[in-house]
Amino acid sequence: MSSKKPELTFKYVFNYGYNPTYANGAQGGFTPRGELVINFYLERQPLPDSMTHEITPEGAIGRETEVEPKNLANSMVRYIDTGVVMSYENARVFHTWMGDKLREIEEIQKAQTAFEKGAHGGLA
Repeated sequence: MSSKKPELTFKYVFNYGYNPTYANGAQGGFTPRGELVINFYLERQPLPDSMTHEITPEGAIGRETEVEPKNLANSMVRYIDTGVVMSYENARVFHTWMGDKLREIEEIQKAQTAFEKGAHGGLA
């Protein structure tokens, strides 16, 4: 009789278009069914739709004379590339997993700091 516990192996299959995306923020809420919606975004300054420059007498590009839209300097873009919808139960599991990963990186950072202090005689 075997005392080995039953096992299950998960195989990871990636979508052909899989491409990790950098995000520096998120916005979301709940659906009418109580599911959590998270939209991940990259916050950055906007790019102009167009820019107009003078042409110098030498035929080179000169100073900027116009930018569209006009309120470009007072704007920010939150580019949303991906979002996630999950149940409350899955959100709790994700929350626990994320907490575990954050604790792991904090331990790595502590060890790295201690190593760097020791390697430099206590000087950073």
